[in-house]
Amino acid sequence: MSKVLDEQVQAFRNRPLEGGPYAFVWLDALTQKVREGGRTVNVHVLVATGVNADGHREILGVEVASAEDGAGWLAFLRALVARGLSGVQLVISDAHTGLVEAVASTLPGAAWQRCRTHYLRNLLTKVPRSAQPWVATLVRTIFDQPAAEEVHAQHARVVDSLEAKHPEAAQHLDEARDDLLAFTAFPRQVRRQIWSNNPQERFNKEIRRRTDVVGIFPDRTAIIRLVGAVLMEQTDEWTEGRRYMGLEFLAKARLRVIDGDCSGDETDQQAITA
Repeated sequence: MSKVLDEQVQAFRNRPLEGGPYAFVWLDALTQKVREGGRTVNVHVLVATGVNADGHREILGVEVASAEDGAGWLAFLRALVARGLSGVQLVISDAHTGLVEAVASTLPGAAWQRCRTHYLRNLLTKVPRSAQPWVATLVRTIFDQPAAEEVHAQHARVVDSLEAKHPEAAQHLDEARDDLLAFTAFPRQVRRQIWSNNPQERFNKEIRRRTDVVGIFPDRTAIIRLVGAVLMEQTDEWTEGRRYMGLEFLAKARLRVIDGDCSGDETDQQAITA
């Protein structure tokens, strides 16, 4: 039974990525425990999810790496490109070590969106606990603005507000501006889907629910077998479900990025089905 499942998972992992262009790609990593060399060690499961040309989400790839570093991400992304990953406009992820450089090396022209949820957690470590609720509320106002120029203006105002009481946090937020606000290059109706890694995080909970039953895997093949089977199942569900993004929207998004028009309009809202 394992042999049959291994063949199916390998076919899924190595299939050509023919559903492109994949405008948006989410990247994340999960830590799992495995027995190697007579001891238990942590390894990292790298997962890539994208939105294909048909508007459906699709698991693009999965790999197990010894370390979550630049070399691991670079090899993972190179393998995805070799299988046909193309047309990527935006990569959404946490600030994993070496990931940004790997994206720049393998996906020229793609922007990087730093997950706003993970970033806020990092920023709050720069202020006292008593100030964290106020700072969190203040930062969230940046993302409540309706237009791209207003988002950038509010970001500047928040930095100024933090400067007096929490200069370290203000500097941290100012330096993160370009990576944190990359989503503003796209129409406002899709920003909730692309300004964080939350869609991937919700799926990761399902993966962990399955892997927690095992606890410690006997080898890396066992990790790929179980996680790969979960990913196959999820991709099938997404394919049969509603589109994550409408075809009309995907076409307009590509044109807007090329033309520099990110204002959006009311008709685009109807193109988003999620």
